[in-house]
Amino acid sequence: MSAIQALRGTRDILPQESLLWRQVETTAQQILNRAAYREIRPPMFEQTNLFERGIGEATDVVGKEMYTFKDRGDRSITLRPEITAGLVRAFIEHKLFAQGGVQRLWHIGPAFRYERPQAGRQRQFHQLDVELIGSVDARADVEVIAIAADFLQALGLKSLRLDLNSVGNGEDRQRYRAALVDYLTPYQADLDVDSQDRLSRNPLRILDSKAKRTQEIVQAAPSILDHLSPDSQRHFDRVQQYLTDLGIEYQINARLVRGLDYYTHTAFEIQSDDLGAQATVCGGGRYDGLAAQLGGPETPAIGWAIGLERLTLLLQQLQNLPSPEVDFYLVSRGEGAEAQALKLAQTLRRQNFSVEMDLSRAAFGKQFKRADRSGAVACLILGDAEADNQTVQLKWLQTGEQFEMPQAAVGEKVDTLRQKIAAIRQEKAE
Repeated sequence: MSAIQALRGTRDILPQESLLWRQVETTAQQILNRAAYREIRPPMFEQTNLFERGIGEATDVVGKEMYTFKDRGDRSITLRPEITAGLVRAFIEHKLFAQGGVQRLWHIGPAFRYERPQAGRQRQFHQLDVELIGSVDARADVEVIAIAADFLQALGLKSLRLDLNSVGNGEDRQRYRAALVDYLTPYQADLDVDSQDRLSRNPLRILDSKAKRTQEIVQAAPSILDHLSPDSQRHFDRVQQYLTDLGIEYQINARLVRGLDYYTHTAFEIQSDDLGAQATVCGGGRYDGLAAQLGGPETPAIGWAIGLERLTLLLQQLQNLPSPEVDFYLVSRGEGAEAQALKLAQTLRRQNFSVEMDLSRAAFGKQFKRADRSGAVACLILGDAEADNQTVQLKWLQTGEQFEMPQAAVGEKVDTLRQKIAAIRQEKAE
């Protein structure tokens, strides 16, 4: 009988890699807490019409990529293909708007799209999602962009660039849509197959095409920036000025439209050249009409999402990999010593030390080799002699220094041990 394997487009995040994921998640929590964002945890599946109404039926996400099924109540259910629509649904359903002011929300979790798996892109993927709901002010746009930049820089990323555009309001886009269709129609036969289909359904998405001939055609296409209303242009000008005030460098990319129908005004991406063709690390924008589109009150909002698979892939390429932090590796041999080792490990863990206990009952030599490989700061050794005397040998693995002490004294020297461990780790880091 053959072994069962993970489905195509899904992957296991194994223990060594999960350390990196935890570092990313912890850094995000710290950055977002400082900016007064609060975590929200919506469900992973929703009514299908949430995404049809929110994302847009003409998008590739809704038309081609959603995991949709009927439940036992014959209701159409969809595994969420993105997170924003669900957060806005929760904002409306629980009347968070009644609290006044703005809602600053964040969430980390999986989403699902049926597309071709590739490096950094899976059918089950994970996103960090950040939303600021309730402000039309251009400072809100710049706040979320600045938080994204702070987060990525805190992870040690440097070779990043910010692409910025405005897609205007609904009326702006209608004018631009007409101008774009007029320009592209004579080239219809030269466009790639997907773009030919989008010409009537969602022509702005043609600007995102990766097909070489289509890219050549759109180079001379009209620019959305020439079709902005005065109000839209003023908002975009303020965003640029505030970014300049904060010292955040950016470049205007008039072809940047993002892939979902709900975007308005500011659209942006943060990219890295280290990821090859899949360069976007963070993408987002303003979506002032989404709440009303989903049955709630007119509510301006802006947010972004970062794909964690792509981000961790980039961090791995840059070798920004954390190591497991084990304070003590505990070796023992002999029935009495093994029983005492179990108690000692529990005592130390209750004092907030990390302890890995060797359970192999192998010879001391083999256990010591595992201790060296574990990355632990110190090794605690219990044999028959130590068991008889109620003592333990403590060996600092970096220096080889070793001494004996009463087991009872271990719990009494918590502060001394903690300071020593911190000093050794600091020395290794330097």
